[in-house]
Amino acid sequence: MKKMISFAFMIMMMVVMVAHAQVGLKRVYDESIDPMAQIDEAVSKAKAEGKFVVCQVGGNWCPWCLKFADFVEKDTAVSKLVNDNFEYIHVNYNPRKSAGGASAGKALQLMKRLNHPQRFGFPVFVVLDADGKVLHIQDSSFLEEGRGYSEEKVIRFFKNWTPKAVKE
Repeated sequence: MKKMISFAFMIMMMVVMVAHAQVGLKRVYDESIDPMAQIDEAVSKAKAEGKFVVCQVGGNWCPWCLKFADFVEKDTAVSKLVNDNFEYIHVNYNPRKSAGGASAGKALQLMKRLNHPQRFGFPVFVVLDADGKVLHIQDSSFLEEGRGYSEEKVIRFFKNWTPKAVKE
């Protein structure tokens, strides 16, 4: 009986710790906007500014998505590289049928437009050129290091997909 109580207590503590970790991170995905319109707007802005678009696809339900957004915001070298070269957007993905049939259908259309990046897990990054064409899909697991992200790997990823690097 003691083992069972101890096990239940450990499980409860793990759930509390995960929930607490997510609470500490800023929610960056706007669940109220149409992601297709969000992408169209970013592409238009990128074209006018000579940039590309990076779509960080995921949701507020994804702890690694929130962790990456926090990393980009706080790491000055990464933040500068991103701001100088990309329109960087957080594209909310909600495939759950509980959100309604229309929502699930829109999620499917979104994934089709972005060449089905969900196959890599979340977050996943989709680089679009100034015309909205998918140039690259990046599996975020290759950018991880320990319990976070590697500045070196993230910078390498972004540098390899700047407009200048692609055009050279």
